[in-house]
Amino acid sequence: MFQATRRRLALWYTAVTAVLLLLFAIGVYGYVRNTLVERIDDTLSHVVEVVQRSLVIEPVNPDDLLANPRLKINLEASFRSNAEAIDDDHIDLEWFSPTGEVLWSTFSVTLNVPVHPSSGETVRVQDDQLLRQVTQRVQVGRQVLGYLRVSHPWFEVTKPTRQLMVDLSLWMVAGLIAVAGIGWLLSGLAMAPVKDSYQRLRQFTADASHELRNPIAVIQTNVQVALADPDPSLQQDQLQVIERLTRRLGRLVDDLLFLARQDSSLAPLKSDPIDLDYLLKEVIEEQQAIATDKNLALSFNPPTHKEGYRMQGDRDQISRLFTNLIGNALQYTPADGKVEVTLQRLKPNGILQVQVKDTGIGIPAESMPHLFDRFYRVDPARSSNSSKPSGKTTGSGLGLAIAKVIVENHHGQIQVESTLHQGTTFTVTLPMRTETRITIPV
Repeated sequence: MFQATRRRLALWYTAVTAVLLLLFAIGVYGYVRNTLVERIDDTLSHVVEVVQRSLVIEPVNPDDLLANPRLKINLEASFRSNAEAIDDDHIDLEWFSPTGEVLWSTFSVTLNVPVHPSSGETVRVQDDQLLRQVTQRVQVGRQVLGYLRVSHPWFEVTKPTRQLMVDLSLWMVAGLIAVAGIGWLLSGLAMAPVKDSYQRLRQFTADASHELRNPIAVIQTNVQVALADPDPSLQQDQLQVIERLTRRLGRLVDDLLFLARQDSSLAPLKSDPIDLDYLLKEVIEEQQAIATDKNLALSFNPPTHKEGYRMQGDRDQISRLFTNLIGNALQYTPADGKVEVTLQRLKPNGILQVQVKDTGIGIPAESMPHLFDRFYRVDPARSSNSSKPSGKTTGSGLGLAIAKVIVENHHGQIQVESTLHQGTTFTVTLPMRTETRITIPV
């Protein structure tokens, strides 16, 4: 699927670029061709002006100039030295009478082209030769003395334009090959995050289905047992199991809903003043019963700082963050262990740092890079070795993922250091002021 999409992206990229290159080549070709034609027309017009100024005009009857003021062109005097010089420039001249008869020409063969005034036209002559011609009517007053036509070989335009067309074609082919290769690479880069997101989504769906399938199956089994046996005491036990599994499903759904809202940026981030030291005291008081039940020492030494430990953020999320971290530390610390929470202010950055340190079983080095992945849990032996009473279910693997999302929402950082069989330390740094996320209501 991804390869087909990648091929389509590369093909579209190449096709669009090919169209753009073709339009560019057509534009360049038209511009160069028009420039050459205009240059030739300007040259021919200039030659017409020069020759017209050199024409020797004299009266038809010098003895009776006043009686008969008609004029004529002295061809011998006007064109005696122009033929050789103009021929070197590939420009040919023709002089026509007022009636259109050729009187003088530099061509060896008379052209069968009608005479009419023009500022530039392309004509085809014998042997399929093309000429660019400019024809000017020469007159004095109302008397037309004749027509002067200047011709230039058309190959002066066709030769460079054909070469330009070949060059543009070669460059277009080379460019399209390069663009196709680049398009394939770019489409691969563009598809990489999509592929990664798709794989994550598949994994997320599979993990979520697995987490939901087990408690649902257990609930269904207990319901069937309760319905099959009318003993009220047995049904009471089954209902307690169902109630416990229902709470677990509710927590799992809440976690999934929280992550989904954070991923889609639909959940607004509040910006309330939070006294972090008091919030940590509340969280530790809530977790104290669990620590006492497991015979663990949960300690928090309230800091004494004159400026206080107030920050801006979402109180519910910050409370959930440290509840997850402290609860995780209590869960994986054996009996008679210790969990210590510290708070300090880093100067002069205005950064608050919270550390949750336990003496638990630690985390293997190979598991550290995946610790904050969703539904990731360390080797099952980690749970079995803990002092957790049998019969209790393990977590869903979303607690640390949620903690990381909350820290990132508040523009902070979370780090973990752990030594196997010695303990783990989570370090959270949070800025005292957090920019409020702007969300679009749906």
